[in-house]
Amino acid sequence: MRVRALIIVALLALIAPAQAMTVKTVPSPSGMDVWLSEEHSLPMVSISVALPAGSAYDPPGKEGLSAITSSLLDEGAGDLDAIAFRRALENHAIRFGVSNDRDYIVVQVQTLTANMNEAFRLLGLALAHPRFDAEAVERMRFAILAGLKEDEEDPSTVAGKAWFQAYFMGHPYAHDDDGTQAGIQAVTISDIKSFAASHLVRGRAKVAVAGDITPDALAKHIADVFGALSPNAPQATSKPTHAGAPGMKVIAMDVPQPSAVFGFPGPKRDEPDFFATYVANYIFGGGGFSSRLMNEVRDKRGLTYGISTSLADYRAAAIVVGTVASDKTTITSALDVTKQEMAKFARSGATEEELADAKTYIVGSFPLNFDSNAKIASTLNGFQRAGLPPDYVEKRNALIEAVTLEQVNTAARKYYDPGKMTVVVAGTPQKPAPGEPKKRPPPTAEPRIDKPPTE
Repeated sequence: MRVRALIIVALLALIAPAQAMTVKTVPSPSGMDVWLSEEHSLPMVSISVALPAGSAYDPPGKEGLSAITSSLLDEGAGDLDAIAFRRALENHAIRFGVSNDRDYIVVQVQTLTANMNEAFRLLGLALAHPRFDAEAVERMRFAILAGLKEDEEDPSTVAGKAWFQAYFMGHPYAHDDDGTQAGIQAVTISDIKSFAASHLVRGRAKVAVAGDITPDALAKHIADVFGALSPNAPQATSKPTHAGAPGMKVIAMDVPQPSAVFGFPGPKRDEPDFFATYVANYIFGGGGFSSRLMNEVRDKRGLTYGISTSLADYRAAAIVVGTVASDKTTITSALDVTKQEMAKFARSGATEEELADAKTYIVGSFPLNFDSNAKIASTLNGFQRAGLPPDYVEKRNALIEAVTLEQVNTAARKYYDPGKMTVVVAGTPQKPAPGEPKKRPPPTAEPRIDKPPTE
């Protein structure tokens, strides 16, 4: 308890700097949302750009179009082929990374202030004039296909992919953000160019910048980089008409430690019980070693080395999703205890002590998202994608502190119903042999779940 208290005191000491941080909106071409956290103590600038081009926009039969497009954005642009583009980045010590999730392609750039002009120039080339050379396309196709093949041998990844397929059946969120083998193989260069033209746009683009740059300078760079992009935006992903497949699906795999993913519907950001459910999730499964699930499934019964849940808010749907891995003779018991604890949580709710501890940690740990320019830009961009206002950083902790025990327990009753839980197990559960002693399974990889940034 003393160590935990010292950690909490240290975290609380960081709250003031985070709350004092001011986020400014910057004038930009139509359709864009640009935020700036200005800080001149270090000669560095970090940029995070989100474009409406995630895997939910993959056409049927071309699952993986978003993934292969994102993988090519640093493989040559304008008059620079892949090697020349990479050399330009390296010569100016510019970090340039691209990823995709279900809703967005996200580009992250870090640069020294002295090389800022070149960083924005290369970003502009990558977005407005990507090359998509045949050699680069085939190289990236091979790499993605190799990764998908490797995924088939990993129970944690198999469970995660199958869970989304079961839960979002028929919806664009159902397939993995990396796509499918058949989809990646079917994608053509023409498909990639067309997708880039209609999705690498400034309509609904979200840009967050942190570091050594003024609003006027940033506004000029934003106009230069995004002015050439289309102001239009693709049609937003529709809300799923079917979400959830209560019950358990088992995918047979000959592995000693099956992995399981479980989840159920949760509230979206704009629903009034979002923060109450966020706090409830911390108490139930999101609070690491202090959560109920870790206490009951790991500490008391030794059924796993780790179990956790998180609240994930996508543009079109929100879920509470959890992961656990255990020995093939104990995975069923781990899931049974999880369901029992869910029912108990829904029935009896949280305690005042649990609420106080949850608030202390959630409020105290929030500033850790802002201890570097790269983290600031990435975190702010996540808030933009969630539809939050620029002053959310200043108001967030007060919103957590305002959550009452009654609200948490109401959220627990509403959402934590084991009868609504969709469960996928990758592996083959077995009954223990008669008289076989129970043993704690060795550590294993946590099942991979693609989740948008919530906090």
